[in-house]
Amino acid sequence: MSRVVSLLLGAALLCGHGVFCRRVVSGQKVCFADLKHPCYKMAYFHELSSRVSFQEARLACESEGGALLSLENEAEQKLIESMLQNLTKPGTGISDGDFWIGLWRNGEGQTSGACPDLYQWSDGSGSQYRNWYTDEPSCGSEKCVVMYHQPTANPGLGGPYLYQWNDDRCNMKHNYICKYEPEINPTSPVEKTYFTNQPGDTHQNVVVTEAGIIPNLIYVVIPTIPLLLLILVAFGTCCFQMLHKSKGRTKTSPTQSTLWISKSTRKESGMEV
Repeated sequence: MSRVVSLLLGAALLCGHGVFCRRVVSGQKVCFADLKHPCYKMAYFHELSSRVSFQEARLACESEGGALLSLENEAEQKLIESMLQNLTKPGTGISDGDFWIGLWRNGEGQTSGACPDLYQWSDGSGSQYRNWYTDEPSCGSEKCVVMYHQPTANPGLGGPYLYQWNDDRCNMKHNYICKYEPEINPTSPVEKTYFTNQPGDTHQNVVVTEAGIIPNLIYVVIPTIPLLLLILVAFGTCCFQMLHKSKGRTKTSPTQSTLWISKSTRKESGMEV
C-alpha cells in the first residue's frame, strides 16, 4: 500500500495541478529522491528510421544497467502516463509514436484463449497487472508489447490510442521506456535536483539525470550499422575498380616517340634553280 501511495505522489510531483511541474526530456533518466521509486527513462525518436525493435530496445536498457519497463500496478501505470504527457506537451515537437515495454511471450502463433496468460516480463517481474486495449492481445505472430501513444489518431472501439497496451511484431520499430533500480546518489556528471515545498510535501524532490553522450550514441549508432556497412562496401568496391584500371594502363616511355621521322633525305624532283 505504501508503494502505491509513493507512486501516486511521484505522479503529482512530476506534473500535478497546483504543484511543481518539471518537463521530462527524452533520453534523460528521471529519479526520485525518496528512494522508493525506480528510475525511468523515455527514449523517443522523432525520426522513424531511428526507432528500434524490441530486442534492440531491450539491449539498450540492459547496457545501462536497467531493463525494459515492467509495470507493477495501476499507480505505476498512471505515473508513466503523467511522464509521457509531460514529455509530449505542446511545444516539444513530440507527437505519435508507441513505446516498447518489457512484456512479451515466447511461443509460436498461439491464438487460443490461453494466449494472454503466456505473456511475461523481460526483467523477471511476476506482476500480473495488465492494461490491454480493447480486443488485445491479438496473438498470432505478434509477441511483443507496446504502450500506445498516438494522440493524433482517431479513437477506436476502446477509445483513444493512448497508454493502453497492444501486442505487435517484435521486429517493428518503436520508441521505448527503460526502468532502473532507485539511485541513492546519482553519479552522472550532469545532475539537477528540483524541490517542491507544496502543502503536504516534506521537501520531496525529483532528480533528473542527463543520459550523457555515450548512451545517446548507442541509440543512433545501432540503427545505422547496416547503412554504414553498405557505405563501406560501396567505397571499397569503387577504390578496387579505380586501382584495377590504373594498373591496366600502359605508360609511354620518355625515350620512345610516337612520331616516325625518315632518316633519308627527301629528294625534290623536277625543281632546279
